[in-house]
Formats: sequence, structure tokens, C-alpha cells
Amino acid sequence: MSIESILKERTSVRAFLDKPVPQETLKHIFDNAQLSPSNCNVQPWQTCVVSGKTKDKLKEKFIALLMSGATPNPDFNWLPQYKGIHRDRQFGSANALYSSLGITREDKKARQMAMIRNWQFFDAPHAVFFTMDKYLDIMGAVDLGIYAQTLSLILAEHGLSNCMQGALGQFPDPVRKVLTLPEERGILFGMSFGYADTSAAVNKTQTDRESLENAVTFFD
Repeated sequence: MSIESILKERTSVRAFLDKPVPQETLKHIFDNAQLSPSNCNVQPWQTCVVSGKTKDKLKEKFIALLMSGATPNPDFNWLPQYKGIHRDRQFGSANALYSSLGITREDKKARQMAMIRNWQFFDAPHAVFFTMDKYLDIMGAVDLGIYAQTLSLILAEHGLSNCMQGALGQFPDPVRKVLTLPEERGILFGMSFGYADTSAAVNKTQTDRESLENAVTFFD
């Protein structure tokens, strides 16, 4: 499958089969992801792949934290709020998701429950936390974004789907504790992945893309 085909077919998947990926396949995929480019070949990513009991333990910690009413305390700056066209696109994405689930705008409780699914990893068999030394700031974040996209493409080549999740970077404390990460290491964001449940309504969600004319300017 070509990269163009993967990009045209890929969607964010939020329902997965209870089917773990073989360990050797995981090692092969993440070994190839190491080929991702980075600024000055710094390779700042410290990738944490969680499965099985470790993933379940993190899920329990997340849900307990959410039920306690805790507010997000991310390691990196997630404070900016979208404005203008960016906010419109955010609302469009949310509307597409909730529409596929049959959740109305007025049903706040159902929307909250759908949001909580992020910290349950959408029942995926595996999840990834993209971490890096905190001092790297924006430069490291750029490299981690490139790395995550590289990983996403390789996963798709192996028939695996994923969902990139900024939500997995909002509560870093349980992640740092369970994975015994040093304090200087920050959790930027995460990704749940596995084999997609193609029968799930949520996986029918489709979002729009801006036209080339509005997104790209060519200068001769």
C-alpha cells in the first residue's frame, strides 16, 4: 500500500478488537520508526509502549483521577484555545464524532462519557506515550510530531489503526509513576492502536480537509 493510499484511507479509530499485536511485530514496527527524521538527528523521543497489565493499571489510575475531579496538569503548554477557523474546525470534528455516535449537542453527560473513553485507550490492546526531556520544549515537540506520523504510517502498512490523543498528555503524574519515569521527562501526548473494529459506529466518523487553494501557497 502506497503512502498516498494510506493517507486517503486513514481515520482516527476509537474502537478496537480484543486482539493484541504479536511482540515481534511490535518490535519490527518500532525499530523502523527509529528511521524518522529529527532536527540535527537529535532523536529526542523516548517512546513508552504499554500493553496488558501495565495498560490496564494506567487505565484504572486515569479513571480514578477523573472521578476525583482532578484538573489537567500537563508537562507542556496545552493552554492556548483555538480561535476563528481553527475553532470552527474543532467544532466540526466534534460534531462529526458525536453524530456518528448518535449523541446530541444537548446530551452533555453522553459527551463526557465519550471523552472519558480517551483515558480507557478506547479498549485498544496497546498504547504509546510520546515522551521527551522537558527542556527540549518546542523543538522536541516538532520532532515527536514527525516521529508519531512516521509510526502511524508504519502501523497502517501492517494493517493496524490508531488514534492520536492529546488527552493522554493531560494527566502525566500516573504515567510517570507507573512507568517510573524521571521527573525531567515530560509526557507530550499519546496514541492508542491495534486492529480496528470495523463494525463500530464510531469508526465511521469522517472529517473534512481544507482545499489545497486555502492551505498551500506556491511561490515561483
